[in-house]
Amino acid sequence: MPDVPRPVVEFVAHLLAAHRQAIGTRRGTRVLGPFCQAVFILCWFRDHTCVHCLARDAGISQATGYRYLHEGIDVLAARAPDLAEVLEHCLRESVPFVILDGTLVRCDRVAGETERGTDLWYSIRIKHFAGNVQFHAAPDGTPLWVSDVEPGSTHDLSAARLHALPALCPAAVHGLPTLADIAYLGAGAGIRIHVPFREHPDLPGDLSPNNQTYNKLLRGLRFPGERAMAVLKQRWRTLQHVTLSPNRIGAITEAALVLNNAWQ
Repeated sequence: MPDVPRPVVEFVAHLLAAHRQAIGTRRGTRVLGPFCQAVFILCWFRDHTCVHCLARDAGISQATGYRYLHEGIDVLAARAPDLAEVLEHCLRESVPFVILDGTLVRCDRVAGETERGTDLWYSIRIKHFAGNVQFHAAPDGTPLWVSDVEPGSTHDLSAARLHALPALCPAAVHGLPTLADIAYLGAGAGIRIHVPFREHPDLPGDLSPNNQTYNKLLRGLRFPGERAMAVLKQRWRTLQHVTLSPNRIGAITEAALVLNNAWQ
């Protein structure tokens, strides 16, 4: 058994049982029941155990183990909240602001090149192959939403323009601002994305005292959100290095978010 609260295991087992009923799986045709499959999936998420080891211990083939794992990921990811729903809920609850940030989830080497001829999934920032995932966090650091994955060479601002910024504009109009770091500089025009000031490369001198104070206040409000994805990666350790297809990183992160909400 993994070191996961039993209600979380039962939550996943109920989702799997409902999924089997929905697709018409006959009783007795699966080697593992919903509860054992839930344990199988949670062991992979929690301890990042290799799939063939889990399959061996469960008495199933490696191919069946991967099939059970992908099925569980899809069932969990389907329950991940939509960004528009998250922002609407924050507006109803009068949340003062949300925090936008991006994280890089390491993965194995992947084929693919950018227009410049460099590796598409290689991130210069961490010097490793990875996938870029955007996320929103509450002011207290609770992760609220995660996006689909983009290749690791994608800049945070480019990924946010694809997955986050279109939904932030209507929320900002209704009074829900977004705090972000320097990577999102240039995203705030007209939609109230608050980013730090930085020194102009062509102008001498430091930032003014007002701008320095603004940056300190912004960092103080934003730092709990910076920990949101770190907590998610430490609790669900498979996010520290995904060995499945990198295109599945988005679904895996969404599934981890659903598990984290069930845990809390």
